[in-house]
Amino acid sequence: MQFQDLAMVYEELEKTASRLEMTSILATLFKQADCKTLHRMIYLTQGQLYPDFYPQKLGMADRLLLKTLSMSSGMKDDDIQELWLKEGDPGIVAQKVFAVKKQRTLFSEALTLDRVYENLEKIAGSEGSGSQDVKMKLLAEILNDASAEEAKFISRMVTGHMRLGVAAMTVVDALALAFASKEDRDAIERAFNISSDLGKVGETLCRNGIDAIRQMQVEVGSPMRAMLAERLPSPQEILVRMGGKAAFEYKYDGVRVQAHIRDGKIQLFSRRLEDLTEQFPDVVKALKASFRMKSAIVEGECVPVDLNTGELLPFQEVSHRRGRKHGLQDAIEDYPVRVFLFDCVYLDGKDMTQMPYPERRKALESAFEKTEEARFSEMRIYDNVDGVEEFFKEALKDGCEGLMAKSVDENSFYRAGSRGFLWIKYKKEYRSEMTDTVDLVVVGAYAGRGRRAGNYGALLMATYNDQEDVFETVCKLGSGFDDATLAALPQKLEAHKLKEKHPKVVSKMEADYWFEPSMVLEVLGAEITVSPIHTTAYGLVRKDSGLAVRFPRFTGRFRDDKEPREATTSKELEQMYSKQLKKVES
Repeated sequence: MQFQDLAMVYEELEKTASRLEMTSILATLFKQADCKTLHRMIYLTQGQLYPDFYPQKLGMADRLLLKTLSMSSGMKDDDIQELWLKEGDPGIVAQKVFAVKKQRTLFSEALTLDRVYENLEKIAGSEGSGSQDVKMKLLAEILNDASAEEAKFISRMVTGHMRLGVAAMTVVDALALAFASKEDRDAIERAFNISSDLGKVGETLCRNGIDAIRQMQVEVGSPMRAMLAERLPSPQEILVRMGGKAAFEYKYDGVRVQAHIRDGKIQLFSRRLEDLTEQFPDVVKALKASFRMKSAIVEGECVPVDLNTGELLPFQEVSHRRGRKHGLQDAIEDYPVRVFLFDCVYLDGKDMTQMPYPERRKALESAFEKTEEARFSEMRIYDNVDGVEEFFKEALKDGCEGLMAKSVDENSFYRAGSRGFLWIKYKKEYRSEMTDTVDLVVVGAYAGRGRRAGNYGALLMATYNDQEDVFETVCKLGSGFDDATLAALPQKLEAHKLKEKHPKVVSKMEADYWFEPSMVLEVLGAEITVSPIHTTAYGLVRKDSGLAVRFPRFTGRFRDDKEPREATTSKELEQMYSKQLKKVES
């Protein structure tokens, strides 16, 4: 396939914010693709080369890209830098540079999808001494033969931000439209959720059809997208929803991990599919000593612990170990953890996602020996409110956030990547107005004034509408930040900065700066109010109004373990509002 054809499709996608139109454009593209290269097309459309869980990533530094653009086009560095400061989008900069400074010659060779992909692979794999020069040379090789439109999207690919607004579920919809039917869409989504690999799903569907998709199973080494929970405010409502009986587990305040075990080798993945193996060697050692079988995929929570007292500590303690490249051994000693296992989705060649929860729990307990460092989540089954309340108090006394209720009926399957009432959170804070935290997504910012001049004064935060696949504003967040955090925010958000509002953001407010939805923060508010200026749950409570978090405050916790589409949903916030003892309208 010619890369120019792909670039033209990307231009079409960029011009629309309609998910239906995006789906149609992508489906037409996929139908025309060769099955053996479809996976590459899918990855590139998302600004990737591989599935999310692969360690190799695109992400060339902006300055290196700008230097390569100068080298390829002949334009002066200062002129390109001036363009960059004006546009802020590497793709637009490249497009303008090549439109003005470079014409294709008789000696130019038309770019193919495979040639672009293979050079990008080499760029991603280049490391060590001299790697920057190698990256620039490889990028220049394809830019030298690129049109202005091709240069635009190659530059975005190499920096890892395509800015097309194409979500994974849009690709799932397009694959169903291209190769199957509307009725087959759920099977395609499940295949993605258990494999976390859209490229593999697309190629399998293209080559072998929907029957092959239905036969896909979980595999050791390919992390699944985590199953998620809903929330309810009382044991009564939980038991009613669960049919009168449920399993209740401690809800630990730690880092959720998915452990893949085979032939003595263990890999740990976060809920965002990051490989955490090197950051938690003590957990790997504990699981290896405890495991009795040959292969498994299990889930657990890594919880910080005071070894002197046995007391469970808050999440912030274990966060000191995340992302460390130096001093890890000291961090392990300073911030020890204990892993609490709570589910088993694969065991010795058997996919257990379609088995009821009680059977998965039994398999989990048969596969591991309980040790000091590796334990099972505390779990009991109740059919009465009093029992749940007593267990709830025990959980709080033992340092947990509350309870997780899990269905025990015959259809209590593990639904990877899905949020539903098979799992329900019950935390102490739900009993008052809004003392429970929510996880919100940064979509914009406002310039600081006074002491905050030169930094962001407040952030525009949003919930995720999982029905419409959009982010809806819910508050301006300016409290709870210390000076160091405020000073670090511009750099943290720089890679996600946009010139205009992201097409997936629904806002009635104008921000000074806009961002691609990426960073998730934990926020605590006084209450939830009806608001005419925010768009969360718009029109559900009152016509021409949404919901807002009143007096929001940053708790200090960056939810790096959560993707933006795993943030608090608009529906969840609407449900929290409806359960408040006091509803205050703004």
